[in-house]
Amino acid sequence: MRIVITSSEVVPFSKTGGLADVAAALPKALSLVGHEVSVIAPYYPQILQQYRGTLPAIESTGLSVYVSVGPKQVEGRILRSVLPGSNVQVYLIDQPIYFDRSGLYVENDQDFRDNSERFIFFSRAVMEATRVLGLNPDILHANDWQTGLVPALTQIEYRGKPGFAQTASVFTIHNMAFQGQFWHWDMLLTGLDWKYFNWRQMECYGHLNLLKTGISFADMVTTVSPSYSREIQTPEFGCGLSGALSSRHDDLFGILNGVDTEIWNPATDPTLARNYSITSREEGKRACKVALQQRMGLPVRPEVMLIGSISRMTHQKGFQLLEQCSGMLLDQEIQLIFLGSGELRFEEMLKKMAHDHPTKVATTIGYDEPLSHQIEAGADAFLMPSEFEPCGLNQMYSLIYGTVPIVRAVGGLADTVVDASEENLAHRSANGFSFREFRSDVLFWNICRARAMFADKLKWSQLQQTGMGQDLSWKHSANQYLQVYERAIHKQSV
Repeated sequence: MRIVITSSEVVPFSKTGGLADVAAALPKALSLVGHEVSVIAPYYPQILQQYRGTLPAIESTGLSVYVSVGPKQVEGRILRSVLPGSNVQVYLIDQPIYFDRSGLYVENDQDFRDNSERFIFFSRAVMEATRVLGLNPDILHANDWQTGLVPALTQIEYRGKPGFAQTASVFTIHNMAFQGQFWHWDMLLTGLDWKYFNWRQMECYGHLNLLKTGISFADMVTTVSPSYSREIQTPEFGCGLSGALSSRHDDLFGILNGVDTEIWNPATDPTLARNYSITSREEGKRACKVALQQRMGLPVRPEVMLIGSISRMTHQKGFQLLEQCSGMLLDQEIQLIFLGSGELRFEEMLKKMAHDHPTKVATTIGYDEPLSHQIEAGADAFLMPSEFEPCGLNQMYSLIYGTVPIVRAVGGLADTVVDASEENLAHRSANGFSFREFRSDVLFWNICRARAMFADKLKWSQLQQTGMGQDLSWKHSANQYLQVYERAIHKQSV
């Protein structure tokens, strides 16, 4: 099968979140089982400066695309690279006016004013690059609102063109909260007929909505966990698009993201103080905990439960619950390590906690890839009390590293973390702590539950072994995507 996957970000060329990890890991998994996979993404020169020396070579193909964005004709050069550790070709669209910026989507916490124009251009460039490169895809797989126009272009403009006669489209939603909603006059930039600006296809509450566009025109729609696929068909989680999603119920599938175990593997991870496996986890995690406490300036206390958090510091991630119960938490014999960035209010709260309680709390604002691995390995437990969570990857990293997750049971967190109830412990299915009510007292109670079980080394060891014994790689998820691809091809051909 010939597959083209397009995304606005892909590791190691760009990243703001889990989308970039998926856009790299899924193509590699599909390639490993014999499929011809290409990836198309924007070229962000300023972002790439951060990774100079660690990237694969990027070269010019000598080809360009010329696409219309409203009344303008815009050129994009096609560059070529490869996903590390694979033979997956990556094509980067070089358009400096749109993509040579300090951020992918925002600057100084404000969305770029021309985001609609930037990613309408990119979607059209994806179609033209696919054509001029002669990729002849069976599947065009678009991701999130930034490529939401791709399924529409596939169906409306390209299905009759050479190389696209048999092409089916798949659209994956990674987070309903980000929809690419713009004023209605931006419809002119798409180049599509105004007849498509209607409540069933591209219009939402009077605005152009690129996420809805992808949902409406794709042959098949997926999202990143089974629970989230059900949740987003309800008003509570659908972010105004539950009706559009319910109308695609028969074509909507939830496929849990996998983990790239070449990168996330405690047995081979080069960032760790000591590597370990399921059989050597006790000694390995002990050494990693000591190294983490020392790095973060916390007292080396093996008997104290160390809780880690690597996250965007936002309401979605449940930081208001932490804010509400912080006083009670700080009265407990625990240590807390936070890594991430987000809303200024929460950043300041966590910095103050670290300043006022330096023996209990350490906070790093920003992102540090090696430190994120060291937290996953050195922490005893991992905190993820999200208000909603399409899939989540950190709870899966935690399971692989023998770090017990404490999560709210929504989306992918509900699909991967089994609560440490007496019944689940007896069945040896428990691997963490999970709660449903989005309340600070419930969060605090579950942290206390975890702390009590941490003192019972036999039960804690059982939780670790159950988590580390799971297969969370991309192998199973890739097979499910292939089944969706087959359904999309069949649907398009009938």
